[in-house]
Amino acid sequence: MPDKSYYEEQNNKGLLHLRELIDTLPPFTSEFFRSLGQRNTSVRTRINYAYDLRLFFNFLIDNNPLLCTKTIETLTVDDLDKIETTDIDLFLEYITLYQKEVPESENSFVNMQNGEKGRARKLAAIRSMYKYFVKTQKIKTNPASLVDTPKVHDKEIIRLEPDETANLLDEVENGNDLTEKQKQYHEKYKNRDLAIVTLLVGTGMRVSECVGIDLDDIDFKASSVKVTRKGGNETVLYFGDEVQEALLNYFEERKDIQPKAGSEKAFFLSAQKTRITTRAVQLLVKKYSTVSVKLKKITPHKLRSTYGTTLYNETGDIYLVADVLGHADVNTTKRHYARMEDHNRRKAAKIIKLRKE
Repeated sequence: MPDKSYYEEQNNKGLLHLRELIDTLPPFTSEFFRSLGQRNTSVRTRINYAYDLRLFFNFLIDNNPLLCTKTIETLTVDDLDKIETTDIDLFLEYITLYQKEVPESENSFVNMQNGEKGRARKLAAIRSMYKYFVKTQKIKTNPASLVDTPKVHDKEIIRLEPDETANLLDEVENGNDLTEKQKQYHEKYKNRDLAIVTLLVGTGMRVSECVGIDLDDIDFKASSVKVTRKGGNETVLYFGDEVQEALLNYFEERKDIQPKAGSEKAFFLSAQKTRITTRAVQLLVKKYSTVSVKLKKITPHKLRSTYGTTLYNETGDIYLVADVLGHADVNTTKRHYARMEDHNRRKAAKIIKLRKE
């Protein structure tokens, strides 16, 4: 079996999962999801929309008197015209905290919560569906357009300070504060782990981009690596000497590892000799950061934020940061990093003393 690219493999898995989800939705929604695919909406977004709409329709059946005799299979596109803004407001209130049945769990129900972003995303899915069916003249009303979007408050960017970055890399390299059991594993995989963490914090790439790297994606002469961004676009990122050294050290080990079928091209391999997963990278970052940066919860995305912050502080070029991080819209970058300017201006105000104490 030929080794497909990581992006292609994940995309195909996602498409199969999406088809399964669409089968659990009202039949008329398949037309909507087909239109999303034609507009090149990412598979991940479509999967999220499917989950969100399934939750919405089940809520309507349980709570709307006009739909109480329906099942999710018998809902029709005409039923969308029976929905009012109040129904959607009640749904958004409901999902702030609700119970989900988990048949195979000891506790048959678990609490589910949606914060500002979760509620805003679910409203976006409902709006998108209504907009499509109004546009295609299948329905006449669009109550979703009248519902206010939940206000999403920006969270403070959690990132590593330079000394914290050094402490994290030292821990990955030496493993001094790990448990005895962890040290046994660390000795065997420390070069791989150091290469991964150094690459993440030294280039700002996404964890999905990191695990998708193939052997022929790295050019050591040019100090560059080719990654596949969201949406399937390929781009080349460049790295410095510290990243180069860490990658080369692991590469020497990687040459002697015989991967399992299907992972021959993968650069980073798991203990099972298959392509390492995003979850495995998340766990290894957590393992090392928990003992080296104890006051912050560090994830691969926080390493990405650390790189973006450092690059912006050094260059002041928001467009460069957006390009390197792979943000499709520079406004996304501005929202994250422009707040640093305000923080620095506040610090400046405290430095200046008008009268001597």
